[in-house]
Amino acid sequence: MNAEEYRESLKRYHPVVYVDGERVECVADDERFAPGVRALGVSYDYALRPELAPLMLANDRLTGRRVNRMLHINSDSGDLLNKLEAVRLLCQETGCAQRYLVHDAMNALYQVCARLDAETRDKTHVERFSAYLDHVQQNDLSIGIAMTDAKGDRSRRPHQQGNADTYVHVVAKNERGIVISGTKAIVTGAPYMHELLVMPCRNMTEADAAFALCCAVPVDAKGVTMVSRPAGRPGEKAALFSAKYGQSTAVVMFEEVEVPWDRVFYAGDWQQSATLTYSYATHHRHSCIAARAGFGDLLIGAGALMCEANGFDVSKDPQLKDQMVELIKIVEGFYACGVAASVYAKADPYSHSLMPDPVYSNIGKLLLATQIYDMQRIAHTVSGGLIVALPGPDEDHNPHTAARLADVLSAHPDIPYDKRIETARFIEDLSASYTGGWYSVISLHGGGSPAAMKQEIWRNYPVGDKVALVERLLERGVTVGENTNQRQPGKCCAQGCSVPGETIMVDLPELPSRSIKRVA
Repeated sequence: MNAEEYRESLKRYHPVVYVDGERVECVADDERFAPGVRALGVSYDYALRPELAPLMLANDRLTGRRVNRMLHINSDSGDLLNKLEAVRLLCQETGCAQRYLVHDAMNALYQVCARLDAETRDKTHVERFSAYLDHVQQNDLSIGIAMTDAKGDRSRRPHQQGNADTYVHVVAKNERGIVISGTKAIVTGAPYMHELLVMPCRNMTEADAAFALCCAVPVDAKGVTMVSRPAGRPGEKAALFSAKYGQSTAVVMFEEVEVPWDRVFYAGDWQQSATLTYSYATHHRHSCIAARAGFGDLLIGAGALMCEANGFDVSKDPQLKDQMVELIKIVEGFYACGVAASVYAKADPYSHSLMPDPVYSNIGKLLLATQIYDMQRIAHTVSGGLIVALPGPDEDHNPHTAARLADVLSAHPDIPYDKRIETARFIEDLSASYTGGWYSVISLHGGGSPAAMKQEIWRNYPVGDKVALVERLLERGVTVGENTNQRQPGKCCAQGCSVPGETIMVDLPELPSRSIKRVA
């Protein structure tokens, strides 16, 4: 599909959606969701541009067809590198592309289904997954990831909650499928998706088995209700970016929703919830790195434009140059972690699809989560206070004040007043408005909080390797411990040999049909 065909396809669905206290008649035609629909549309249009095909399309070796990169199962490091570049490119245009979440979820789910086939008597998990992937790819669908439960009292496990509906759970099973109820509290882009992929948000115990489920549900399935917020800042004149592109989130409530068995990937396999959560988090944090790098590109470009509009030559002003270099260092620093996570990726032992390196993925996500505020602060520093002190857009056409404002608020002689204030309002929208605060929060908590990333870094980092190194240098033997034999990320032996990933922007017909090979 192209973007317009995607928007039209939404009219075939009739979800129950409320926004601003009102029932929405048609999501595709409601202006409050238009920025989100446009943002998703970019992922469709870019896939049809020939010059972007090596990034935006992929040859899926699981289904044997050429598909949108966002619906692809990774086979090698080149796939991960291309996905990283594709997400960054999409987010340079839209701020947050949103559709990459389905890529992360499908890759994680494939790994879990392959593991279930290997560990249980039921060998149909991959078969069901493959059939669903085929359905999603053939119809070029957008899938909302319904992962984060309402959670209730966070000090208690799912089965201990006073209200079971704070977590989505199975209330019945029959020959047709399962029946689910509960609440997912944060579902990105839910109103303008085609289907929802319901996933667990945490590890489960045997007592939580009813809450351990993964299934796919159309957005307009009977019993599904969405309570949403508008996407971006639609209709606001000062929102020069977020009135065009934005993101909606929704609380999604399931009330005895029937799910047929062919859309149930597992139900009751509580042991797999930790695996699915971990796999999805690793894939998603890898994608978040690219998404926020694309947002960083917007701040870098706007900051440089604002400096020029204010009359400065950055190359000749040491203070401004230092600030801009600091912003570049932050953005490219966490993006480099995404590249490293791609290069040092390893094949999942069950599905043989590729998993980004967890250490570099989590370090990159931790850096962007905590440095997003520094990125915005630097944009404010180089731009000056004018970005929040300008009169509103209506004053641009006020016959009593417009001419005088244009005269006294111009700076660079070659840059008209209106171009200067456009840039200022663009930066205000990205960093000092509701949208700016929203980007801060999703950067901090999206894909998990910093505490979760620190836990994963410590859990996966080969601290024992460093202990062994120091013990050897001190010539007092190697300490024996459970971590001692762990190796550096991407290293298969003590010498540290590794195989780099495929180059970016390779031609699609030449994509190799092999997985990464490690040299012994």
